[in-house]
Amino acid sequence: MVSVGTIVWLASELMFFAALFACYFTLRNATPETVALWAQETAKLNIPFAAVNTTVLVLSSVTCQLGVFAAERGNVGRSGSLLAVGKWGLREWFVLTYLMGSFFIAGQVYEYAALISENVTIPSSAYGSIFYLTTGFHGLHVTGGLIAFLFVIGRTFMARTFTHEQAVTAIVVSYYWHFVDVVWIGLFATIYLLQ
Repeated sequence: MVSVGTIVWLASELMFFAALFACYFTLRNATPETVALWAQETAKLNIPFAAVNTTVLVLSSVTCQLGVFAAERGNVGRSGSLLAVGKWGLREWFVLTYLMGSFFIAGQVYEYAALISENVTIPSSAYGSIFYLTTGFHGLHVTGGLIAFLFVIGRTFMARTFTHEQAVTAIVVSYYWHFVDVVWIGLFATIYLLQ
């Protein structure tokens, strides 16, 4: 039931992001002036940096899924040295995923600071407003996922034994994380690549 509920909730989140995409495309093509504004403002984006940041986030989905596979096998913690990646458990994979997600958020903050220094702000233009609205809401969702990872990791330390319910929690968190990654791929393609 938890998995079904999560999928239904993610469907509502998908509609939320679909509305943000609709706003983006509507504002982008509203008038000839906004088309020119978009060309001017998108030239300020650091696409190579954003591509690296995107790659880290997408690869974090791989590490998250490896953690889920470990949870399904009942491997909570590593069974060998820290360098023996093949023997990692749920904790190690989720900690790595958490670090990669944190790197993404730090990269987004860095990018915001760079854009603000170039006068791309929320009140500066329609482009600034929709850029920060779409990427900001996504960043909040990533932050929510990071909090969920901390919850799952902490719960594995608190419980005496690893139960099926804890494995289900890890699986549900992975659904959310994969969703956040797929949404970012769409945002990256729309904001950074479609110029």
